[in-house]
Amino acid sequence: MVKIKEMPYSEKYAMVADNVKFDKSFLYPFVRRHLGDQTVNELKGIMQSGFKPVPEEASFEEKYEVAYGNWIWSVRNIFRFIRERMGEEGFHQFERADVEELIKKNASLGLLLLNLIRLFSTGTAFTMTCKKLGYKFQWLTPFSMSELTRDKAVLDVPRCKILDFADTDDICLVGCQRIYPMWMAEQFKLSMTWNRQGNSCTGILTPMT
Repeated sequence: MVKIKEMPYSEKYAMVADNVKFDKSFLYPFVRRHLGDQTVNELKGIMQSGFKPVPEEASFEEKYEVAYGNWIWSVRNIFRFIRERMGEEGFHQFERADVEELIKKNASLGLLLLNLIRLFSTGTAFTMTCKKLGYKFQWLTPFSMSELTRDKAVLDVPRCKILDFADTDDICLVGCQRIYPMWMAEQFKLSMTWNRQGNSCTGILTPMT
């Protein structure tokens, strides 16, 4: 078992709240370009209808749980809305837009440093990237990293938090198994594959040559 620093609930809450904002930041302009202002207003109404207020006096764990439920509501309805209004071709355009926005959001000096390290040692860059991602992804669901070598990382998700919510297969199949692997490949030069069994999952990361 690989030891990964545990993310505190204060950071998990900040991460999930940031991802709700991130989704809206490119979703509304995307819908406006393809479907117009009236449709954007309709989508905003749907999004707001299921959002629950985050109690100010609650613990960070409680705030995280409320914000996480809001994120699930948001993504579930985004996927459904785009598919209904734009069909599969439009949905693929949305996936591509999501990947491009993730790349922009995560561009940093640290990534440039990793790319420089990769020139001299692919294995070192790979293990550094996996450890960083192992910390960063903790806001999504509990998991452990059972293996980390210079050419392979194994993530074990005993029970996916996303799938504890109703009607979230699309978040798994589209978000985790299509959008995130495309993002990992293009920005971090990593191959990401998932093997889901019920509500559990095993992810494998390998460096791309």
